[in-house]
Amino acid sequence: MYRRARKVAASLTVAVLIVVGLAVTAVVRDESPPPAVRSSAADVAGVNGVAADDGDARDPRDRGDEHDRDDDRDRDRDRRRDREREPFGASCRTTAQGSLVTAFCHNPYPETDRVQLHIECARWWDVDSDSAPAEAGPAGYARLSGRCWKEVESAWVSHERVAP
Repeated sequence: MYRRARKVAASLTVAVLIVVGLAVTAVVRDESPPPAVRSSAADVAGVNGVAADDGDARDPRDRGDEHDRDDDRDRDRDRRRDREREPFGASCRTTAQGSLVTAFCHNPYPETDRVQLHIECARWWDVDSDSAPAEAGPAGYARLSGRCWKEVESAWVSHERVAP
């Protein structure tokens, strides 16, 4: 009876950990919210309805440099977001024959994708390996290979955007 209770408790613990892991993954993958803009009634109208004086004697209309820099930052941030949302990433097919692993990657998108093959070996004494990164250009192919001494536990390909 005690053994069965332990199995049930272990199963419930694993289920809870899986659900929590999925929730954390969903939160991490979501975009971070944009930074909050500080504007309150006190910032806009000053204290007690009197216009706030920040000690700057210049004409408020001459603050174009600061606003231009803010606009440039906003535009850069928007470009980065748009670039991150664009379709990206070569499609890779990984095959393992015995201890040899080969990945064939095709990049159908207009941006270059830097791909790298990662191999995890089954034996504890066998050294895991990573291939040298290869660039799959627009409409290009890349072939990656690696091996273990004995059995292969897992293999995967990582992708990285190449700065233009």
